[in-house]
Amino acid sequence: MAILLAGCAAEEPPAPDENALAGLADYVGGEQCSACHMAEAELWRGSHHDLAMAVASPASISGDFNNAQFTYNGVTSEFFVRDGVYRVRTDGPDGVLTEYEITHAFGIEPLQQYLAEFPDGRFQVLNIAWDSHPADEGGQRWFHLYPDDAVDHEDPLHWTGTFYNWNSTCAECHSTNLRKNYDPEEDRFETTFSSIDVDCESCHGPGSLHVRAPEDVPMGLAAATGQWQFPEGAVIAQRVPPLTDRTELETCAQCHSRRSQFSDEFHPGDPLLDGFQPSLLDEGLYHADGQIQDEVYVYGSFLQSPMHAAGVTCSDCHEPHSAQLRAQGDALCAQCHQASVYLGPQHHRHPGDGPGTNCVDCHMPTETYMVVDPRRDHSFRVPRPDLSVSLGTPNACSGCHQAEGDQWAADTVAAWFPEGRSGTPHYAEAIHAARQWASDRGSRLTALADDATMPAIVRATAVSLLSAQMDDRALQTVEAVLQNDDPLVQLAAVGLLENLNPDDRVGFGQRFLSHPLRALRLAAARALLPSREQLSERRRNDLDAALEEYWAAQRFNSDRAEGLFNSASTLAQLGRLEEATEAFEATIARAPWFTAAYINLADLLRQYGREQDAEALLRQAVESNGEDPSGHFALGLSLVRSEQLEAAMESLQRAADLAPDEPYYQYVIGIALNSTGERAAALQRLREAHDRFPGHRDTIVALATIHRDAGEVDEARLYAERLLEMSPADPSARALLDELNTGSP
Repeated sequence: MAILLAGCAAEEPPAPDENALAGLADYVGGEQCSACHMAEAELWRGSHHDLAMAVASPASISGDFNNAQFTYNGVTSEFFVRDGVYRVRTDGPDGVLTEYEITHAFGIEPLQQYLAEFPDGRFQVLNIAWDSHPADEGGQRWFHLYPDDAVDHEDPLHWTGTFYNWNSTCAECHSTNLRKNYDPEEDRFETTFSSIDVDCESCHGPGSLHVRAPEDVPMGLAAATGQWQFPEGAVIAQRVPPLTDRTELETCAQCHSRRSQFSDEFHPGDPLLDGFQPSLLDEGLYHADGQIQDEVYVYGSFLQSPMHAAGVTCSDCHEPHSAQLRAQGDALCAQCHQASVYLGPQHHRHPGDGPGTNCVDCHMPTETYMVVDPRRDHSFRVPRPDLSVSLGTPNACSGCHQAEGDQWAADTVAAWFPEGRSGTPHYAEAIHAARQWASDRGSRLTALADDATMPAIVRATAVSLLSAQMDDRALQTVEAVLQNDDPLVQLAAVGLLENLNPDDRVGFGQRFLSHPLRALRLAAARALLPSREQLSERRRNDLDAALEEYWAAQRFNSDRAEGLFNSASTLAQLGRLEEATEAFEATIARAPWFTAAYINLADLLRQYGREQDAEALLRQAVESNGEDPSGHFALGLSLVRSEQLEAAMESLQRAADLAPDEPYYQYVIGIALNSTGERAAALQRLREAHDRFPGHRDTIVALATIHRDAGEVDEARLYAERLLEMSPADPSARALLDELNTGSP
């Protein structure tokens, strides 16, 4: 208050630091805002943010609780009301039919889910949901979120499991000022929030100071500055002045992104990477060209878009309080794209007003998630059926013209737009090459990572993919991008340092130990932990401070197996093996399906000379999650060490069968065959792996050395030359070729 009163002095005081004030302010609830901001409050009422979560009541519940029944995987669940309380009788964590009180409704459309409370403070979300669509559109029915599976109480996807825990998985984005408050010692939650739904303070930050002195303490997240104007002769508008502030986008991205979270001590307006780490264009989440595959919640798609590059932000298209579009149909796009050029058959080449005539049909195709929820891709891409032909990516054209196929679509688009993008380079080619282990994967990825014209998330993805196989050229790229001023690219590069030897990590990564963004500090701490003795005293202090933050992040996430596992792995790195063992055991107890914990605990047992116990543990891993290839692979290696070669080969082969796109498994089988004297079978397996994955360096080295050791110089030379074609600066490949050419090592 003294700072505010200083405004009475004759000299004009400096503007308050909104971020600093946010740390002093308290959350007071969005209802405090409506008296002064009536128009915004009216827009917000009834919005998806307003209805994100509500106490169960006749006003909030959409589903049929009139003694309705729904059968899934042999279990018949009943939904009913007794004594004015909404209830469900369904299978509990032990598989026994149990009655639960429905405490909250979750969401509103196109589906609604329901919460039940457990004695340890957990709230679990039923994965039997209510389809809110009108009956004539197939809605007004109960359905299961995994209709094609057989999820039972032993499955981690069961509604009582980790993935349907409201406290850690859902609550952060459905309520305001959430505090998870998990106690790992007691294994219970005391989760709190200031507002049950997503209200004003979710986006604008805590409002207590603003309520007391609205003129002196402005709220955060002001409207994005600038206007869209058409320069003379232009057909696409430009933002004047250009947008330089990411606050709005990163505030929305807190929830509208696929990401991991470090802490709930995070305020709107803070940089995204201070509290979260967004996913990159990872396989399984995105197609190779960046189109959405799994549910990724918009942000990662939008970062790829020409709209983002041009300075478009969320509120340009979405009214932020109602979350509705600012205009309907093509009128929304015509705000910035001249209608006479873009809104007619001269552009979209489709007659009338049917499918293919609306901008979103071609530039924002949908994927349906949670069975009934279609979501539009926000990368705003030009359809590329030619990439579908060469890479197998989807395209909007074939989405409608399924009978005609991708080649027909590619030919048609090429004929329509002979000067268009068909056949021009696209980052999909580099990402696809990396995923398929093409021989030019390294050169393509380094070129993509070095290309400053590419979206940051694309470059970061290229850097991340380089980590699977490093060489000198990749190291040069890492060194260059660590100087890049985009933190997402830097974050990927700092994470890659864990693939280098400890001595090399210091020069690359030590300055990130004190980086302003927490995500980079945590990544640097992980990477530099084995290099502590090589650091200066100042940097050791930085490392210790970053490690404290890292430990806090793992404690925050210790309600999930990932947090426990990360803590255990770090303890093992620190040599605190007894504590690490206990933490790995806790991870397994929490999530018996989490194979990585078994594998790492088996490695610790091996350090104690307990190979038999390690083998037994890995057999337990395979029994707990038989579809995870890594468990079979680790068991196979354990059996090799104990000379149970026949059983080892069975386990290794099972891993390879479960992960046919993983070249390392095929390579290890080849090495194992060769070590047991089955040279011909080893060469055949390695040649097959090389044909399938021509860019996998270890496979080529194995082929070269096996032929060399047998005196087959010409064959060995062929593979050594392929190594140098992939990586011309590779000193070991050069030495091998020189040895073969001179006949002496």
